[in-house]
Amino acid sequence: MTQNDFVTCAGMILTGGRSRRMGRDKAAIAWPGPDSPTLAVRTAALLNAVCPTAVEVGPGHTQLARIPESVPGGGPLAALVAGWHGLVASGWTGPVLVVATDLPLLSEGLLRWLADFPDQRSVVPLAGGRVQPLCARYSPADLDVAASLLARGRRAMLSLVEDLDAAHPDEAAWAGPAGHSAALDDVDTPGDLTRLAGR
Repeated sequence: MTQNDFVTCAGMILTGGRSRRMGRDKAAIAWPGPDSPTLAVRTAALLNAVCPTAVEVGPGHTQLARIPESVPGGGPLAALVAGWHGLVASGWTGPVLVVATDLPLLSEGLLRWLADFPDQRSVVPLAGGRVQPLCARYSPADLDVAASLLARGRRAMLSLVEDLDAAHPDEAAWAGPAGHSAALDDVDTPGDLTRLAGR
């Protein structure tokens, strides 16, 4: 099976986190400096470059079509499911690239590589040996699994990943297409911002 056998992905950016450790809304942080786009706007532009349709699940930090969270601050699994239901309601039933807003070194190359990954399953990459469910491509069937888990009271993204038969490529596979091995480094604290800005 070749890359051309796969349907295109929709894109979904999650912007509704509470950013407690950062002390301010991560989606609204300008990267890398005061005159730069915000993290949310930067990430939305990357998704737009790769996906024919893309949405924001959250309060509306970007120009993407906005899907409100069913429970604001309810966590990424609930946001993922809200986004999936919104996409289905608009007529989209294919795979979805799901990305958090706090990945300042994310690249178009990595997103395109995930979208084109030659496997029909969901693709949840590894970084440092840990799964990265908030920069991943999910199959429609697995998005339905997410909805089922949420309906049963499950809230953690890791509980979804544990239930899936997903592909888990590591840095050796994705760092080249991404352009560097730090593309999945996230920012949770002001110290993270300083560290990644230094790269």
